Amino acid sequence: MTTVSRRFVLALASCLAVCALAVSAEPGPLAIKGYDPVAYFTQQRATPGQAEFEYRWDEQRWLFSTAKHRDLFKADPVKYAPQFANFCAVALSRGEVREANPEYWLISDGKLYLFGKPAGPDLFRKELDVNRERADQNRALLPKP
Repeated sequence: MTTVSRRFVLALASCLAVCALAVSAEPGPLAIKGYDPVAYFTQQRATPGQAEFEYRWDEQRWLFSTAKHRDLFKADPVKYAPQFANFCAVALSRGEVREANPEYWLISDGKLYLFGKPAGPDLFRKELDVNRERADQNRALLPKP
């Protein structure tokens, strides 16, 4: 009869636990190319996030420039997340799906909008109510995360 040592059992259990964590911690897509969504509101600029301040929400990985920003987002992610995820609000208002560049943005009525080109914020602002309504109507065109 083979005897299994207590040390072997503990080592095996530790290995299984690590493997389970590795499988459950799949990376998932990176939200808004790794930019800090809270920084648009607090610093009024596009700010890259850091991996050490990561938070998973809505099946995506969100990065933040500070722990404080991560905690603000955790408390109310809908407040800080862009209205159309990683997609251009102007394009969506036209019935198109185009990836946004987090460097081109606008906050209007407390909501964050991202755009694909530098002219995006001004174009969106020109007919704000109409563009917002059209983009909202076309939200169903967006791919699911």
